[in-house]
Amino acid sequence: MVDNLLDLGYSNITVLDISEAAISRAKERLGEKANEVEWIVADASDFNPTQKYNLWHDRAAFHFLTNSDEIDSYIETAHASLTAGGTAVIGTFSESGPTKCSGIEIKQYSEHTMADRFSGFFDKTDCFTTDHKTPSGSIQNFVFCSFKKK
Repeated sequence: MVDNLLDLGYSNITVLDISEAAISRAKERLGEKANEVEWIVADASDFNPTQKYNLWHDRAAFHFLTNSDEIDSYIETAHASLTAGGTAVIGTFSESGPTKCSGIEIKQYSEHTMADRFSGFFDKTDCFTTDHKTPSGSIQNFVFCSFKKK
């Protein structure tokens, strides 16, 4: 996604990932363009932002949080990180998706359970489900929801 945002002319982009190796691969892929991005290695559930963002986008990290305290902390962090009226877009395994990812237990969601989980800090603006084809050829069903910060 960061590649496309840069190609479209967006600036002031921050990428957060728990994996330093993943960030290193992304920087390598981007080459000189990597200097236009702020890179943060951290766990999103306990990330302490130093600035505010207009958009929080998460594709496939939220479902790894399985305990209520981690989930609540993640949602509070997303809320605290966003500007007034900012948008959060969360993509996570749907109730028709897998129950594990890379051998790790995950939590599945529906449009309704996502809306309920985020309702304390966000208003749901849209949700949809989609199939994702993995590099190995398997199909994983996701639910993506957009929320507006209250």
